[in-house]
Amino acid sequence: MSVHENVKTVLAQRGSVHGNFRVRRLERIAGENRTITVHKEEGCIFSVDVAECYFSPRLAYERMRIAEQVESGEVLVNMFAGVGCFSIIAAKHSNVVKACSIDVNPIAFQFMKENIRKNGVYGKVIPLFGDSKDVIRERLANLADRVLMPLPERALEYLPYALLALKKSGGWIHYYDFEYANKSESPIERVKSKVTERLHHLDVDFVFRRGRVVRATGPNWCQAVLDIRVNSFGQNHLAHENAL
Repeated sequence: MSVHENVKTVLAQRGSVHGNFRVRRLERIAGENRTITVHKEEGCIFSVDVAECYFSPRLAYERMRIAEQVESGEVLVNMFAGVGCFSIIAAKHSNVVKACSIDVNPIAFQFMKENIRKNGVYGKVIPLFGDSKDVIRERLANLADRVLMPLPERALEYLPYALLALKKSGGWIHYYDFEYANKSESPIERVKSKVTERLHHLDVDFVFRRGRVVRATGPNWCQAVLDIRVNSFGQNHLAHENAL
């Protein structure tokens, strides 16, 4: 704090991310007794309570990488939007028509609405509260050109709902997952293997366009992302969609 005068609070993380809202246990080490801060990234500003909402500045490259892939006129569905970073950066740096941003954490949802207003993307980023399974099924089926799934812990479980959100002509899914791999294994290939099995079961025609390690998360563990181009759906997917 003596070196960096702009730092007003220092917090230490006590334990791993936990719970449905992926929050951290934090202990104040020095400075003001508060957990709300403002993060600046790619010309955007984000208010966030780091004790009550999931947030990682380490995903900054990934957020801009996705924004640069969004094509003019697309509709985006962000299934796990948090305080809105992926969606707002895409809205500011692309010609996306609409970014539907879903989150089930009520505190994160309130910050998302505040950040939409602060960044001047009201009407372009649409905040939607609830479990993305329910929101997609009830309001967003067959709407999206591109779906974001930045919740690695539950990505495989929610993959059928990402497919449900896509237009019937297909589109893009950005799939995030945690994967273990020893030194002789490729974490990307391991993620591809389980996603391939799931999509084949759902009778989906798809291509992996890119896979990359986003960051290390522990010894031999990493977060990975797959950019998946969905070309068409078969009868198994339609049957599953009706069951949803």
